[in-house]
Amino acid sequence: MDNDILKKVRRIEIKARGLSHQMFGGEYQSVFKGHGMAFSEVREYQYGDDVRDIDWNVTARLHHPYIKIYEEERELTVMLLVDVSGSNRFGTHHQFKEELVAEVAATLAFSAIEGNDKVGVILFSDRIEKFIPPKKGTQHILRIIRELIGYEAQSHGTDIGNALRYFTNVVKKRCTAFLLSDCMDSAYEEPLKIAARKHDLAVLRINDIHEQQLPDIGLMPLYDPESGATQWVDTSSAKTQARYAEHYAAQRKQTDELLRRHNIDCADLYTGDDFVKPLMRLFRARRTR
Repeated sequence: MDNDILKKVRRIEIKARGLSHQMFGGEYQSVFKGHGMAFSEVREYQYGDDVRDIDWNVTARLHHPYIKIYEEERELTVMLLVDVSGSNRFGTHHQFKEELVAEVAATLAFSAIEGNDKVGVILFSDRIEKFIPPKKGTQHILRIIRELIGYEAQSHGTDIGNALRYFTNVVKKRCTAFLLSDCMDSAYEEPLKIAARKHDLAVLRINDIHEQQLPDIGLMPLYDPESGATQWVDTSSAKTQARYAEHYAAQRKQTDELLRRHNIDCADLYTGDDFVKPLMRLFRARRTR
């Protein structure tokens, strides 16, 4: 393997191990409580129960709400659905999105193996690029990091719906799943809803600050890494800046509303910024639910 990649793997390994301990500090199970549970029985709904556990078939039959009771399994599975489309090769603040993704995914993976859980990965663009089946062990995690750093995607587009459908088909047992993507896609609500019902799904939205607002640097070529098209844009134009900002805000609002509709947790992570704080906020919210 290329020495540069080996050095990057080692650097990410050291950082991810430290961040994993910093974030969880032995509280991994409390953060991921309710995951990796096997169905045991049903009982009548009580005030304070999670409505997501309602068994709608039994409820309809008995005309009274019932919830599913689960027993904790000895080991969990953590799946990372990683967007490797062209838009991830973008970054204006110290790092590219794909570099941020590698660090975040590695941190979650090391947390999982320290909790004696399995970790699997789905790399996707507008096709399924690679599936790494869930396994345990440090060597497995190092392989995942190598793939995240060195993988060359075969396609540049984004199809989140296709990735979610593949995920629900290939992973039969309920697991904890993280979708790492900039979410620059649409029309994936149905597969998202199905995946969130079957698994415990959270979204880690990968952002760069200059995606929200064009910098005022005059006439410049803007390259779309997904379509391969280049367009000259006057970034000093107030009209152009306003149109760009409106488009970004509309897409972000659409994604936010979609995630809220299906009660899916989301953390926004930005290139060049500390991703520990937004992840900790996400995990604290999970602990208090």
